[in-house]
Formats: sequence, structure tokens, C-alpha cells
Amino acid sequence: MESELSFSAADLAQTRFAVSPMWEVVTSFRLLREDVDPPLHRRWAAQVRPRVARAGLDRGLLARLVPGGTFLADFLTPTPTGPFPTLAGELDAIRGASPELIRRDAGKLPVAEGDIDLDRLCAEIETYWELALAPYWARIRSLLEADVFHRARQVAEHGSARVLGELHETVRWDDGTLKLVRRSCSLTRDKAGSGLLLIPSAFAWPKVLTRSVAPDPPQLAYPARGIGNLWEPRTTGSATEAVAAVIGRSRALLLAELDTPASTTQLAATTGLSAAAVSQHLIALKHAGLVSAHRSGRSVLYARTAVADALLCPGSHADRQLETL
Repeated sequence: MESELSFSAADLAQTRFAVSPMWEVVTSFRLLREDVDPPLHRRWAAQVRPRVARAGLDRGLLARLVPGGTFLADFLTPTPTGPFPTLAGELDAIRGASPELIRRDAGKLPVAEGDIDLDRLCAEIETYWELALAPYWARIRSLLEADVFHRARQVAEHGSARVLGELHETVRWDDGTLKLVRRSCSLTRDKAGSGLLLIPSAFAWPKVLTRSVAPDPPQLAYPARGIGNLWEPRTTGSATEAVAAVIGRSRALLLAELDTPASTTQLAATTGLSAAAVSQHLIALKHAGLVSAHRSGRSVLYARTAVADALLCPGSHADRQLETL
């Protein structure tokens, strides 16, 4: 099946990129619902799936709205208001979703319209975000922003048509028309508004996903560049030594261990430091903006921030972005 999205000069002028937290929520949650671990995200899924199960999210309302398969409820991916919307802003848009859209989506899902409690749903999404995405968001957002910056530069150098034709193997630009081949759902101009929103995603791979809800602009979520390296260890020994000379060896060691989010107890076990010492160092690193804390049940997961990644991982996406800024 092939669908076509026609473009006028005005549509091209209104084509823009956005990094959407909610697109990452629905696509990552859908991956966790698969029977087989996703090959590119196996390391992430192994850490996250037990947390999601302990929180009961695998059998809650979000699980009924994202059951796996090809269909994604359109009201879960509202139109981003800017290039980098916040999760809170997108949840506000979900709470304000039209009853007609919710009714239409519910008709395609194993849930009755009357069972969709938006406040309860948003609470589940916030819990899922804290468990599954927030500890890794600095790394994920860095990947997505790098994709946006790269393609924006390509637009400036070669024009929009070339960029649209290089998004994915199933997307083709042909004389004023964007063609999507081997697609089970349609993306046509009569089902959506003007322009086009391009959403890079870490979890959409290997497909492109679409949203068409008039009068909103159509959305196309595509796999971001560099996904294959997303979960690879990034800390380099030479960089850790250089950072240790500034902040101390113990704190540099903790930052290196936080290539994967971990709790105080886990860090004490892997570093040989006492739990009390780990806690004190983490508080100092958090105040310095080098780590972030995320509640996971009765424990707290600590993760490196983008600033810490840039210090410890020369040549990383975060490092190049800081150079650009």
C-alpha cells in the first residue's frame, strides 16, 4: 500500500521538526509490549521492563491504550507547540483532547470510551516517564537533537526536498509529493492540516509512524540517526582521569559508573565506596548539575546529565552541542 501527501509552497514553508516526549513514551512503551526484546534497545529494555512490571503499568490503562501492533491512539501524540515541548505541556494537551478524537481512537482499541480517565492516564504516563525514560532522557534527547540539527543543516544546504527523501527507506519525495510505501495507514492532505511535523524518534525503528488529525498538521515520526549507538558505553578512561583531577577520584568514578542509571546501593556495590559516602557524593554532584535523581518505587535512580556526558564522553552528541552553543 502507498499513501501520498501533496505539498504546496506553503506546506513546505510550514514543515518543521520537533522532539516530542509523548512520541517517545508511546513508541518505547509499545516496544516493551513486544514478546521479543528489541535488538537495538535490549540493554534498555532489560533494565526498564522489571520496573514497569513492579509498578503495574503493564496491566494499567496505558497498556490498554498502547497494546502493541500498528495502531497508536492519536490523542496520545498531540501536536507539539514548539521544537522542544515538555512532557507537562503535552500532558496538558492530552487532558484537553476532544471527546470526538478519544471516541474515534477508543473504537480501534480494546478499551471503552467511558473507561478512559484522562487524569488517571496522565498519572500513569508520569510514572512510566520517571521509571523508563527520565533516567535516560539526557542521552535520548541528545540523540534526537543531534538528528534535528543535522537535518536542519541539510535543509539550509540542499533544501527540504532532499531531506524529505532521505528520512527513511519507505519515504520518497517525488515532484511535490511525499510518498510512503508499504504503509498500513494512509497519510493524505485531506485528512490533515497544512505543513508537516517531522518527529525524530529513538524507539520508532524500524518503521515510520504517522498521525493525521485535521486541522492539525500531519506528523511523521521516523527513526533518528545513530540509534545503533544509543546504549553503547560512552565513558573514556582518559576523560575520567581528567575529570578526577578537578572533582576528585571518587566522584569521577561515580559519574563513570552512571553510564547506566543506578541506585545508591548499586553504586556502593560496584565502586566499593560506602553507601553513606556514595550518598554524600551524589548530593554534591546533583547540586553541581552533573547527575539527576528519579524515583523508582522505594529507591532513587541517579543518572548522568548531558553536562556530565559532555565532560566524560568527548565527541558525544552532548559534547558537540555544547561546542555549538
